[in-house]
Amino acid sequence: MKSTTAKALPNWPMKRRICSCVMPREEIVKPVLRVFLLSVLIGLGVALVGGFAYTRLRPYAFHGSVIQSQNPAPDFTLQGADGPVSLRDFRGKTVLLFFGYSFCPDVCPTTMSDLAKTMSLLGRQADRYQVIMVSVDPERDTPEKIDAYAKHFDERFLGLSGSPEDVAQVATLYGIYYQKQEGTAASGYLVDHTATVMVIDRKGYLRLLLPFGTAPEDIAADLQHIR
Repeated sequence: MKSTTAKALPNWPMKRRICSCVMPREEIVKPVLRVFLLSVLIGLGVALVGGFAYTRLRPYAFHGSVIQSQNPAPDFTLQGADGPVSLRDFRGKTVLLFFGYSFCPDVCPTTMSDLAKTMSLLGRQADRYQVIMVSVDPERDTPEKIDAYAKHFDERFLGLSGSPEDVAQVATLYGIYYQKQEGTAASGYLVDHTATVMVIDRKGYLRLLLPFGTAPEDIAADLQHIR
């Protein structure tokens, strides 16, 4: 009986399988990048919401001087091109009241031009406002003349005049200074006068004083913040 001898396995070299336990770099970077981007987006969202809330809650800074009067602006009646005109006739509109004169060489045409540009900027909302120019030179400015002067800048503007006594009374009510000054032989006398535009709200209260030279864009912005 033949003995069976186990044959030894060939001495083959064993190939070792190496298992890498280190994650690829891309697999690590992607989650970190996602977290970073998410944090940035959240931060931007918070900043935008905070900025919006701050803008909405921050009080508007007027370019003119704010007036807080408990009494309505003094009513008055002067002569327009078509007859008597009173301040109370414009209740429900915001009135921009300016004192000047048609022979004025600089301040008046500049102011009236700025007010016309303001109305243009307001567009359709301009119908909510009324510009009134009161002459401080009633001896030369008839109601027809000062009204035509005002309408030269915008057809919706009104020019008012009256007797020297009536004009002086209205000017006193609003603290307006005016005084004749010598001019040239060609221009005649000049009139020094207050160049402020007074803003009277829809209920008849004086709300704002706009100094000479206020830009039309700033006037329009101020008017839109008067309720």
